[in-house]
Amino acid sequence: MGEEASVGQLARELLEEHEAAWWAGRSELPDLGRTYTPREQQARGKELGLLVNQLLAEMRHPPATANDREVLEQRVTLSGRAFARSSLGVDDAHMDLLLQGGFTPCAREFAERARRFDPRMPFEDIVQASRNVWTMNGLQMMLGLPLRVTPSVFGYSMLYPYTDNLLDDAGVTEDKKVLASERFGRRIAGEALAPADDHEKKLWALFSEIESEHRRDESPRVYESLEGIHRAQTRSVLLMRPDEPPYAVDVLGISLEKGGASVLADGDLVAGNLTRSQAAHFFGLGALLQLADDLQDVNSDSRSGTLTVFSQAAQRWPLDRLVSRLLHFRAYVLAEFSPGDAPGAARLGDLMRGASLQLILGAVGTAPKLFTRQYVRELEAFSPFRFRELVRQRGRLERQRVSFLGLAASALENASSR
Repeated sequence: MGEEASVGQLARELLEEHEAAWWAGRSELPDLGRTYTPREQQARGKELGLLVNQLLAEMRHPPATANDREVLEQRVTLSGRAFARSSLGVDDAHMDLLLQGGFTPCAREFAERARRFDPRMPFEDIVQASRNVWTMNGLQMMLGLPLRVTPSVFGYSMLYPYTDNLLDDAGVTEDKKVLASERFGRRIAGEALAPADDHEKKLWALFSEIESEHRRDESPRVYESLEGIHRAQTRSVLLMRPDEPPYAVDVLGISLEKGGASVLADGDLVAGNLTRSQAAHFFGLGALLQLADDLQDVNSDSRSGTLTVFSQAAQRWPLDRLVSRLLHFRAYVLAEFSPGDAPGAARLGDLMRGASLQLILGAVGTAPKLFTRQYVRELEAFSPFRFRELVRQRGRLERQRVSFLGLAASALENASSR
C-alpha cells in the first residue's frame, strides 16, 4: 500500500469498489464452467456414499492409541484422495498442496494450543477458530511466507469464538454488546485497560499474543487493520434488528465491510504490510466468503431475525436473482485473483475458484424451496452431485456430529497430554 493511504481510507475505497461490483452484477447466470450429466452425477453420488459409509464405519471403532489414529488418518486420506480425483476432478498436485503443504500440521498445532489456552472451550469453537487459521495459512502461502501458527495467527483466530459469538448471541442485550465492544476497542487502540471479568481476561491475553509479534511503533498498519475489523464488527450489531424497515440498515455495506475487513486484517497480520493490489484481493475474498456464509445461513438467519442480503428477501421472493448476482460478484473477485507469485499460489487460487462455486451451489441445494424449480435445475447441472444426494449424505454425517467431535476432541486430549 502506498504511504499516502491509511488502512481506513483504503478500506473505504475497497468497500466502495466492491459495492459497485455487486450492483454491476446481472440477474442472469454467468458462465460457470463445465456441467455434469445425470449419469455422471449418479456415479459420483455412489462414490460419495461409499466414502461416507467408510467414515461412519471408522467412527464405530474409534482408535485407542496414537498409532491407531495415524493409521486411521492414512486410510481416510487415501480414500479422500481417490474420491477427490474421481468425483471432484481434483488432481494429486492440488491435494498435496492441502495435505502436505503444511495446512494439516498447522491446524493440529493450533487445536492443541487452543485447548491448552482454554481447556473448557467447546471443540465446536476450536473448529470455528480453525477456519481462520486455514485462511491465514493460505495467505501465507500466497505471499511466499512459511506456513506457521505465529502468535498473531493464534491470537487473532482465537478471538473469533469470544467476540463473534458474543455479538451473535440473541440472549445478550444490545447495550451489553455495545459496552463490551467499546472496551475492546479501547484495548485495540493501546489503552492499558484492566480486564473486567474472565471473558475480558482471555481477550486481553489473546491480544497480547498479537502485540508480542507486532510492535505498535513498527507495525502501525496492523493495528489500523484491527481497528477496522473491530468497527465493522461493532456495526454488524445493527444486523440483529429484525424490526427495522428496508433501507434503514445498510445490510449489504455492513456485510461486505465485515467480511472484507476481516481477511484484510488476516493479510496485515501475516505480512505486516500489503501492497494495494494484495489488499484489494484479500478484501474481495473476505467479502465473497461473507456473502457465501450468509447464503448458507439464510434459513437460520431468517428464523433468528438476523438481517442479511438473503434473509431479508427470503419468504418474500425467490432468491434466484440474488444468487445470480452473487455468482457475478464471485467472478469479479476471482477474475484475476493473484495476490502473489509464490510456489503454490496459483494452485491455491484454482482450488478457491472451484470451492467457492461448490459452496454456493451447495447452499442452494440445501434450501431449494427458496428458489424456483427451474433455477435449482439450472444450477444443479454445475454440481458433480445431485442436490438431493448431497443433502442426504450431509444429513447422515450431521446425525453423527457428536461422534465425530467426540473422536476429534479425544484425539486432541491425548495429543495434548503427550
